[in-house]
Amino acid sequence: MSDTNSYNNSHNNSHNNSYNFDPELAAGLEFLPEGGLDLTNPEQTRAAFLDMIGQMNAGLDKSGITMEDRNIPGPDGAPDVAIRIYTPQGLSTTVPCILHIHGGGFVVGNLDSELGSCLTLCRALGVVIVSVDYRLSPETPYPGGLEDCYAALQWVHDNSGSLSIDPTRVAVLGMSAGGGLSAATSLLARDRGGPPICFQYLGIPEIDDRLTTPSMQAFVDTPMWNRPNAETSWDAYLGEHYTRGADNVPYLAAPARAEDLTDLPPAYVSTMEFDPLRDEGIEYALRLLQAGVATELHSFAGTFHGSSLFTHAQVSQREAQEQLAVLRRALQLDA
Repeated sequence: MSDTNSYNNSHNNSHNNSYNFDPELAAGLEFLPEGGLDLTNPEQTRAAFLDMIGQMNAGLDKSGITMEDRNIPGPDGAPDVAIRIYTPQGLSTTVPCILHIHGGGFVVGNLDSELGSCLTLCRALGVVIVSVDYRLSPETPYPGGLEDCYAALQWVHDNSGSLSIDPTRVAVLGMSAGGGLSAATSLLARDRGGPPICFQYLGIPEIDDRLTTPSMQAFVDTPMWNRPNAETSWDAYLGEHYTRGADNVPYLAAPARAEDLTDLPPAYVSTMEFDPLRDEGIEYALRLLQAGVATELHSFAGTFHGSSLFTHAQVSQREAQEQLAVLRRALQLDA
């Protein structure tokens, strides 16, 4: 990987050049925002994020897929929840469903922010995707966003007939904060005896507010996500009622705190080598296995948080292909 370091040194890149990033990923570092995702000014960051997403989504192929935006009843006393339903055109049978929960550090993101991923999953797998526009922090701290995701899960099951969904094959999927909310939704459904979830796909999950793992302590200047980002994110999500790292933070807010991981859906956990979230994801996967939950874990070498955005890189393509293979198996689809 010496060529990666020489690239970074020769370009005097402000991102820390001590990391052995995959060369294909290192070549794109100059296009990333310095310091990662700035969550300290939510309104400004959301505006910049939406502008970037608009450019990314401009050329997406939406053919063969019906997209419908709807508002569904929110949790008790809360506003309606906006969702987007992706359905393969010409669907004539019941198919599995993926409840998609976007990332964004609990602070940014909406139904458009992972549009490309939802279109790809719908088209490649031939399943229904229901994406959730949960309320964001700091305006709505825990448990608002989680309850919105759970309300969407209930709605999917209650409306499975009209959606042409097989209610025994409903999975949750999310990346980053979405991965954390997917893990929490799985815990909440178990604890409430709620609608069954057949699989949880936890991509680079944000699940531990204590920020004590070796990777979280080491990676203070990594691209896209680093320890300062994590601190701001958890402070926003936990709000005024809880303090990051305190003993009373609920495990439904930070699933890494859950003591009992039995009776949860089978899981897939991905982590990136130079991501502060790496170790909490690995530890959660190990604890799921130790609790008797069928779990796959893949840590991708040379990567950083969100590096899959560089779709040209071979490691990103491997990750994308593996995601489809994992979901085909989990949802019992023909290969």
